[in-house]
Amino acid sequence: MDSTNEQITTACPCHVVAMPFPGRGHINPMMNLCKLLVSKKKDILITFVVIEEWLGFIGSEPKPDNIRFEAIPNVVLPERLEASNLPSFNFYIAMTNMEAPFEQLLDRLELPVTAIIGDIEVKWSTGVAKRRNIPMAMLWTMSASVFSMFHHFDLHVKRSDATIDDLIEQVENIAGISSSNVEELRKIFYRDDPRVLEFTLDCVSRVTQAQYLLFTSVYEFEPEVIDGLRAAYNFPVYPIGPAIPYMELRQGSSTTESYIQWLDSQQPGSTLYISFGSFLSVSNTQMDEIAAGMQISGVRYLWMAREEASRLKERCGDTGLVVPWCDQLKVLCHPSIGGFWTHCGWNSILEAVFAGVPMLTFPLFLDQDSNSRQIVEDWGNGWRVKAEKLVSREEIAELVRRFMDAESNEGKKMRRAAKQIQDKCRVAISEGGSSAANLDAFANSISPGEG
Repeated sequence: MDSTNEQITTACPCHVVAMPFPGRGHINPMMNLCKLLVSKKKDILITFVVIEEWLGFIGSEPKPDNIRFEAIPNVVLPERLEASNLPSFNFYIAMTNMEAPFEQLLDRLELPVTAIIGDIEVKWSTGVAKRRNIPMAMLWTMSASVFSMFHHFDLHVKRSDATIDDLIEQVENIAGISSSNVEELRKIFYRDDPRVLEFTLDCVSRVTQAQYLLFTSVYEFEPEVIDGLRAAYNFPVYPIGPAIPYMELRQGSSTTESYIQWLDSQQPGSTLYISFGSFLSVSNTQMDEIAAGMQISGVRYLWMAREEASRLKERCGDTGLVVPWCDQLKVLCHPSIGGFWTHCGWNSILEAVFAGVPMLTFPLFLDQDSNSRQIVEDWGNGWRVKAEKLVSREEIAELVRRFMDAESNEGKKMRRAAKQIQDKCRVAISEGGSSAANLDAFANSISPGEG
């Protein structure tokens, strides 16, 4: 340990261990939460635990001195589990093979652990905390509405041995949950991998063993749902979002990436940003239709396509730029961006809301249908692409032209809604705002002598 780390360890009476689920969509918000926490209280030390593979990905990324990485060994895929089924694989390793090395790591830590922040989908973390009598905060990285859907479905099944179809008749009794929410839950159960959903329900059922429940959402985005959850649990429920790296925007950057230079040359609000996330993707056929549709539309675009980037570059002509990776929040906050075509991952939505950018929603899996409905129906800051079938290039071209027309009545209405929810977000994270106050309350409650 170098002298700086030794001084930090000595000076920090509050030692928090953070255990994210091993996936980019979970690690990023957990890290952003940890950065927000140490910005609030300088005497918190956070040990951020990842498997060795993930340490190789993120170990060199900048972070405050009060956050340090620890790694547990990579897990081995059992022969009976197909490696191609990535969601089930990730759940399997998180649920089984990580618990023992995590406990061994806790035994090796020099400083006593004041609190554990665990991802809800790492279900064994509550048992570890209970055995060691350590206060436990559980972090949910999807919307509070989706959590509430799982929570109430779990309660409903336990009470009545009923099915999701039976639940539809009772939705009027659930705060913040509508019949459309339950239809989304039906789609999740009947379309997606049932093993993942069984795991998720099991994880949600264990939240009662925690001492805190944290959401990456903002209270003003889902007030009725969050109030209902606060009434359901006998411990604090804190929406502390958005758990995105907005503080790093304020720090600026000494380098200018080529895609930012390209965006600098575009007209304000003229460019559509396209990204379908880091985990799931659409078919090659659909990607090719999107590329062709964008060319026909004449709309300028920046497309973050990961491993598909080199193939798509050949199909995209000169109206757009295709890149394998970009700093998404930085891109969304660029003045040339006028819209975001998104898979509706919750972290991406929070970034778009922070940036005040309207969304074209293209949900693919799990919570994304519910997120899409929230954007289109509740907030009014986006439109949905009907993706139940292959969307043709002609449909794409027409939709994108309309979506990017900021002067039409529907375009103006959508952009006003985007600005309104952006304002709610900015107020929540400002001094005295709901998220700032919740973060203060949580930080104070886990600090020795201040709880």
